[in-house]
Amino acid sequence: MSIAADPSTNPLLEPWTAPFGLPPFDRIRPEHFAPALAEAMRQHRAELDAIGMQPELPTFENTVEAVDRAGALLYRIESLLGNLTASETSPALQAVQRQMAAPLAAHDSAVKMHRSVFARLDLLHRDRAALGLPAEGLRLIERLHLDAVRAGARFTPDEQRRYSAIMQELAELTTRFAQNVLADESSYLLPLNDEADLAGLPAFVRAAASQAAAERGLPEGAHAITLNRSLIVPFLTFSQRRDLREKAWRAWVGRGETGGPTDNRALARQILRLRRQQAQAHGFASYADYALADTMAGHQGAVRDLLGEVWTRALPAAERERQALAETMRSHGVDEPLAAWDWRYWSEKVRQARYAIDEAELKPYFALDNMVQALFDCAGRLFGVRFEARPEIRAYHPDVKAYEMFDAEGRSAGLFLHDNFARQSKRSGAWMSDFNYQSRNRAVAAPIIVNNNNFAKAAPGQPTLLSFDDARTLFHEFGHGLHGLLSRVTYHRLAGTQVLRDFVELPSQLFEHWLGQPEVLARHARHWQTGESIPAALIERLQAAQRWGQGFDTVSYLGSALVDLALHARSEAEAPQDLSAFEREELARLGMPEAIGVRHRLAHFQHLFAGSSYACGYYVYLWAEVLDADAFNAFEEAGNPFDAQVAARLHRHIYAVGDTVSPQQAYTDFRGRLPAIEPLLSKRGLLEGTNLG
Repeated sequence: MSIAADPSTNPLLEPWTAPFGLPPFDRIRPEHFAPALAEAMRQHRAELDAIGMQPELPTFENTVEAVDRAGALLYRIESLLGNLTASETSPALQAVQRQMAAPLAAHDSAVKMHRSVFARLDLLHRDRAALGLPAEGLRLIERLHLDAVRAGARFTPDEQRRYSAIMQELAELTTRFAQNVLADESSYLLPLNDEADLAGLPAFVRAAASQAAAERGLPEGAHAITLNRSLIVPFLTFSQRRDLREKAWRAWVGRGETGGPTDNRALARQILRLRRQQAQAHGFASYADYALADTMAGHQGAVRDLLGEVWTRALPAAERERQALAETMRSHGVDEPLAAWDWRYWSEKVRQARYAIDEAELKPYFALDNMVQALFDCAGRLFGVRFEARPEIRAYHPDVKAYEMFDAEGRSAGLFLHDNFARQSKRSGAWMSDFNYQSRNRAVAAPIIVNNNNFAKAAPGQPTLLSFDDARTLFHEFGHGLHGLLSRVTYHRLAGTQVLRDFVELPSQLFEHWLGQPEVLARHARHWQTGESIPAALIERLQAAQRWGQGFDTVSYLGSALVDLALHARSEAEAPQDLSAFEREELARLGMPEAIGVRHRLAHFQHLFAGSSYACGYYVYLWAEVLDADAFNAFEEAGNPFDAQVAARLHRHIYAVGDTVSPQQAYTDFRGRLPAIEPLLSKRGLLEGTNLG
């Protein structure tokens, strides 16, 4: 037996004795994962076999609670692998990820299809109304049973073998898709060779480009643009070099379709083919029908109605913005047609002219460290929690900062890991994940929650300055983080963010609202050099400017959401053979302005193709925005963004309950009713008569 495979020497299989049960990061090597996962899967199967072979009749305790407890070792190892391959990967870890994708998918199928366990679960589900269970126990039976049914538990043995093969192949393909996107992102570099290349770039963009060049090993004094969103978006916004903007934009939107070994178009077609087979196995006409069956929306019509309602309002708003940009271009003597790599540049000119708002003026007030304190302050004022830095806790990378959370009674209640900076070993985007959720059934008292962002790191000794959009992303992900940290439930399956996909974005998008509150900005948006609070007049200008660009943002997002829905609604007979052509034709049919373009092109659309969570689910951000806009109105109606009674209801019914009740019930318990769409339309400036500036 190799050392890695020996349970007595493999750190993944030993008890984890670090604070909060963190993994021993310094001892873990890529070669430890495959044998540890194999052993954890073996133990999980043994636990399920023991449940299924019990001579006693099935009860909630000996079956449902036991199933929820089973697999704890596998969960902690799989969570560790997922976090590392997303945030601090390497060729060796990527090889492990590819090697284990199919076996882990096969195991998941075997667990949910386990015949004797499902037979017991099925019997209890049938008689659940007569069991006298509390609401959380009833919800657990329903969710575990539905998980199993949607994974093929009712299929014949032959059907189950075919279905498991589909899921294994999907796992392999989605893993490769994500790794290809990371390869394209980490390999791209646009050098800025002289002052002419730097024309128009404010000091903070130059500093970020200098740091990016240093991290890529370029000589001292060099500058470069990478595909990190926090760097490329400011470059597209400020660079006076139209030729370089075009070059950077084409690289950004061209990820995943470079024609080389990382081209994702064939992979995406295979993923779509397998998803159609998956849906057909369950009797659905399309993957969209299968995916949406277990959501708040419930069916394609509800999603299409919401997207269509906002789309028809957003297009005219975007056209008004385009006209303003064209007028500004003419006033500057530019007669070229507006292109996608021009929009941000000229939009910033309009914003500066109309609102006297300059990103370079704003950024010094949004130092990352101050904004992190703003997160903690808002959470404390709303939910009574306190965060304390734990610098002695070492995570998987030196950039990661650890904070212990204490509840309103002063008890230790969770660990929060903050990983804020972009690097080549980290995938793009921003996300929340966990190492473990709180669960009384698994005896986990304190969750370990991670927030990942991809901000451009400042040079040593300099503060990292955020744009307002970056600060909003920081708040968004911390909203997810609080959803995990504040969860107080009995059962692991119902913990934290494991809710329906079109509900999961409510806590995150809702928390964004507190960033824009004048009292929060006055307290925490302080100039990094002088320490002075952001001037009240600048806050007023910032708030006045918030609706500018909503047409662009809304149309860009909705284009991606509508293409996602159309793609996954196709039957086998309608399946597109050329994804790029399908994308172009669908956007043309919708009337997408070419100068805007979609937020995510299909060949790098990781929401859809790096896993299944957001497949036919990109609409969820808008669905949740209906909820969050209406929810924040509860604080506005109370006249206080930190109203104690509203905050207590929000804590109790949204952030703490996980999936212990249906999302419709959770929202109604908080708000007293289901949401209205008008607050969303007002927030985005899309109501009739709204002044977009």
